[in-house]
This record gives sequence, C-alpha cells and structure tokens, in this order.
Amino acid sequence: MHTGQTLRTARIKTKKLQVPVVGDDNVQLALQSNLSMIQALSVQIAVLEKSILKQIGPVPGFYYLKTASGIGNILAQTILLETGDITRFKGPGNFASYCRCVDSRRESNGKKKGENNRKNGNRYLGWAFIEAANFAIQHSDKAKRFYLKKAKTTNPIVARKTLAHKIARACYWVMQNQEDFNENLVFA
Repeated sequence: MHTGQTLRTARIKTKKLQVPVVGDDNVQLALQSNLSMIQALSVQIAVLEKSILKQIGPVPGFYYLKTASGIGNILAQTILLETGDITRFKGPGNFASYCRCVDSRRESNGKKKGENNRKNGNRYLGWAFIEAANFAIQHSDKAKRFYLKKAKTTNPIVARKTLAHKIARACYWVMQNQEDFNENLVFA
C-alpha cells in the first residue's frame, strides 16, 4: 500500500478479511476492488489447477516428479508437459541444456571464443527449474546447504542456476527410470 502498511498473503487469502481503513473513500474502494479480484481469481486458479491435475493425474512420471525437492503439482505438470517424451534426449546433459540450465559459451584452452544462442531450449522449463530451486532452498536442508556453499564462492544468481541445473539432471533420471527422487544422490 502507499501508506507503508503491509498486508500478508495469508491474511489476504482468508475469506473474512476486512479491508483496513486507510486513506480516503477512493483508496478504500480501490482496496476493496483489488481484494475482490484476488479472491475471484484465486477461485478460478483453483478450478483450472483441479482440471489440469485430473488430466495429468494418471501419468506415472507426474507422481515421481513430485518427489523431487521443490517440485509440487504445478511445476511437475509444467515439466512433464513441456518435456514430452524423455527418451528423445540422449542424456541428462542434453536435457539440462534444453531446459536452459547450462551456460551457452564456447571456450578453447580456457579462453572464451564466443557465445552460442542463449535463447535455445525451452524457456518454460528454464523457469520451472529455477522455481524448483527457489522452493528447494526453502524446504530442503541439503539443497539449502548446497546453495549456500556455492553462493559463498560465486554470485547468488549463479548459485541458484547451478542448483536448478542439478535438479534438472536429477529429474531427467527420475522421468527416465520412473523412480523416486533421491536427495542423497543429488547432493552427495
């Protein structure tokens, strides 16, 4: 708000939230309008998620992807739908490259010789794995430890991208072998 007050998301999501009295009548009307839109859109999002989940549900890869650190329903659906048939990738490196989780530079003898097209690959998978890395940092001690160790030696953005790369490579094996995500193998 322009008054400096904060309103937490958890409080906005409650149905009984009373709009705080701030400013004049126009500010009150704007707050009430925004709150109504948030609540209406939240209902529509829930309907869409339920419908998509019903369509994706029987695919076995979906349940295995959800075992990965930082991946829930929406990210698992995004990864599964954007990846397609996992056997089209020769290995985890090719998959990570398609997911935009690797650098696109060319080197020879340790010297930079140019850059490739950074826009190659699937941007939605790139987004999904960065989001998975963000959630993994919050919910997995091993992922957080890996991220903090990497962030000490390099830029935090690069450390996050490195974590996304690790998760993408692990997800390749999860989808390829139809097995649960093993955090001990990823962050050994």
